Amino acid sequence: MKKKVLIIGSGFAGLSAACFMAKAGCEVIVLEKHATPGGRARQLKADGFTFDMGPSWYWMPDVFEHFFNAFGKKVADYYTLHRLDPSYRVYEKNNIMDIPAGYEALKDLFEKMESGSGKQLDKFLNEASYKYKIGINKLVHKPGQSLSEFLDWDLLTGIFKLDVFNSIKAHVGKYFKHPSIQQLMEFPVLFLGALPEKTPALYSLMNHADIKGGTWYPGGGMYSIVKAMHELALELGVKFYFEHDVSTISIEKNAVKKVITSFKGEVVSFEADAVIGGADYHHIETALLPAEYRSYTETYWNKRIMAPGCLIYYIGLNKKLNDLKHHTLFFDTSFEQHGKEIYETKQWPADPLFYVSATSVTDKTVAPEGCENLFFLIPVATGLDNDTEELREYYFDKIITRMEQKTGQSIKPYIVYKKTFAHSDFVHEYNSFKGNAYGLANTLMQTAILKPACRSKKVKNLFYTGQLTVPGPGVPPSLISGEVVAKEVLKSFKS
Repeated sequence: MKKKVLIIGSGFAGLSAACFMAKAGCEVIVLEKHATPGGRARQLKADGFTFDMGPSWYWMPDVFEHFFNAFGKKVADYYTLHRLDPSYRVYEKNNIMDIPAGYEALKDLFEKMESGSGKQLDKFLNEASYKYKIGINKLVHKPGQSLSEFLDWDLLTGIFKLDVFNSIKAHVGKYFKHPSIQQLMEFPVLFLGALPEKTPALYSLMNHADIKGGTWYPGGGMYSIVKAMHELALELGVKFYFEHDVSTISIEKNAVKKVITSFKGEVVSFEADAVIGGADYHHIETALLPAEYRSYTETYWNKRIMAPGCLIYYIGLNKKLNDLKHHTLFFDTSFEQHGKEIYETKQWPADPLFYVSATSVTDKTVAPEGCENLFFLIPVATGLDNDTEELREYYFDKIITRMEQKTGQSIKPYIVYKKTFAHSDFVHEYNSFKGNAYGLANTLMQTAILKPACRSKKVKNLFYTGQLTVPGPGVPPSLISGEVVAKEVLKSFKS
């Protein structure tokens, strides 16, 4: 008889887990509170504009290929990929850098800033490539259930080469002295949710992902990945129940008895042999489970270092902007000050860095003809109060003014569509712990077995996947997280 598996949430990790469980022959049901799949990677359509609501960077294309290959498919069966060149633009205080996709062109750019840095980049990336190979092929596939998982010859012999006890800031400083190069090499770890001085140098593997793996754009936007995974799940026989908001997980004899949802005002219950929580881990533990079955205390959660929250603006313009790039980083204020405001003082930023994605530069389908589609993101501390419309407007005016000054173009008068999304929306829409956008920060003390476990310590058939457990935040890690937890569930069935 087929084992029945319930998955709460249809974000990347939930979709991945659903596909792997169905491939293993299980009957799989996905419960999703929203009307469409995708979780934080949902799509927003309004007034002829199409926005990816969450993730906007496509890195590590090999991880996506690995996922689809596991089902006898390939990425090209579902969506097209376009490599961006330049990968992105960086505005500094007195400088503009376009980061070329070509490696030799990037070395030339570095050499112009710091003599000898081209050769240093070769050395740096040789190490980063080794870390990527071991990190992505081995480390991130460990379920983090026991130290014995790490009794692996490649891991043991390469422990010092993996650089887990050194910080990425110190590691970058060993190779490059120019502040612009240092900032550029430290930038990718912002995706991991911690300051460079608190992030293990292991994560220079992100530089390999950036420089060697490249920055890509899936035709139609990041939601094309969600649609592809949803389609694959349906092909595999997965059943989806949308607008089913889980309200309670009922426990009997230390196992999940029922998962109870609210659907259009009606109570609907489901039974299963195993449950995988792909929604916010903290929410499942504290809002859905009886207190005696929670693996972690509220004190534990409050001591976790969270990746940032976000102020996001979805903007439609009724004109095209000149010389706009697909990805733009506005690093024209103090990186150090903004970082401290996020992680240390935990306050609203005085003069924030921000990021702009303009998918309409690459894709004509996401905006009406002659229009521009802009996504603005300001990283902010989690758990901040005072998330008001007035505050959102204050920061929007601040960053729009800076963008107008840097680009020499007027933007405000041409805004025809605008929507904001911030702390209270993350809590309301995704039950996000402290309003975080990216999950748990990848600090040394929150790595591997030191993350919240992918298997409940008190409920024998309850498992977790996604950005608050192994391997961590980001879209590729979420795909891997679904695969990792599926293997753990299958192991539990055998035992």
